[in-house]
Amino acid sequence: MQASTLMKSVAVLVGSLSKQSLNRKFAESLGKLANGRLDFHFVEIGDLPLYNDDLWDNPPEAVLRLKREIEAADGLLFVTPEFNRSFTPAIKNAIDWGSRPWGKSSWAGKPGAVIGTSPGAIGAAVGQQALKGLLGVVDVVLMGQPEVFFQYKPELFDDSGAVANEDTKAFLNGFIDKFAGFIERVG
Repeated sequence: MQASTLMKSVAVLVGSLSKQSLNRKFAESLGKLANGRLDFHFVEIGDLPLYNDDLWDNPPEAVLRLKREIEAADGLLFVTPEFNRSFTPAIKNAIDWGSRPWGKSSWAGKPGAVIGTSPGAIGAAVGQQALKGLLGVVDVVLMGQPEVFFQYKPELFDDSGAVANEDTKAFLNGFIDKFAGFIERVG
C-alpha cells in the first residue's frame, strides 16, 4: 500500500516555554536528525489559557488550533523538562485542553513517545515517568522502548544545533527509527 511510504507527521509538544529552553533545542536537533523519516511540527502551547470548562461556550482559537494540530498528526512527541520531580504546568494544561470536551479527546489512540533532557545526570527521567502516567489516562498509546533520559551537554551539538557527536547521533537515530516504526505499526 502506498500510504506506508509517506513520511509520518509528528506533533511535537515542548513542555518548556523558555526562549532558551534546552528541551526545545533538543527537540529541534531531533527534528533535524529525523528529516526524511518523520516530519516534525512544533505545536504552540504557550498561548493556551489556563484550563477552564466555562470557556467551551466560546472556545479560544488557541485551543481549537491545538486540537486541530493534534488530530492532524500521525504521532505525538512530548519533550519535557523536569520541574520539581514532575512535568511542567504548560504541558499539563495542553493535555487538559486536548482531552476535552468530554468524549472528544484529541489524544485518544494516537501513538506517542516521551523524551526529555536536563543538564543533570538523570536527564529528566522522573518528569518523564510522571508524564507517562498521565498520557495513559488520556489514551495516548505510548512507545515503551527505547527511553531517552538525555543529559544535555552543549559540546554534543554544533553551532546550528545539529547533533555533532557520532555516538549521540547513533543513539538518537536509533530512537527515531524505533519511533517511526512504532507510528507506522500503531497509527
